[in-house]
Amino acid sequence: MADQSTGDAKLVQYLTEAHGKEKELQDSLVAHIELASRPAYKKRLKDHLKETNQHVKLVERRIKKLGGKLDRGVPAKAVAAVADLPKRTAAAAKGAEHAIRGTGDEEKELKNAKTEYWNEHEEIANYLAIEILATALGDKETAQVAKAIRRQEERMASF
Repeated sequence: MADQSTGDAKLVQYLTEAHGKEKELQDSLVAHIELASRPAYKKRLKDHLKETNQHVKLVERRIKKLGGKLDRGVPAKAVAAVADLPKRTAAAAKGAEHAIRGTGDEEKELKNAKTEYWNEHEEIANYLAIEILATALGDKETAQVAKAIRRQEERMASF
């Protein structure tokens, strides 16, 4: 087993990757909510956006607790915004692309649901890896956070 500092660094890496995915999906969810026509599906997407916003905060706290950094200073915000721009632009473009995919509302919604399903399973895999690594390192708090988030992602994937 790797020493604690190497393990923590790997855990911070995985958490940072999960954080980036959550931030990306915030934009996609907003676009999918706007396109959803079925009330139950739209409500579930809105609920999951709230969960996703909470995931961002929980993961940020774990990164900071482990000594990782998410730049939040005023100049750093500008740097982060520029660095994050390609991902956000891609997410926005995907949202716009998702608006024109398919020939009707039902087909668009089906394709968006397939995209959500794929993204949820990627997140499930990410949080399972974080949970396993955190457990191996004896970091119960991070393991519990990862497990809780993973369960929410599994609920969304099964919707």
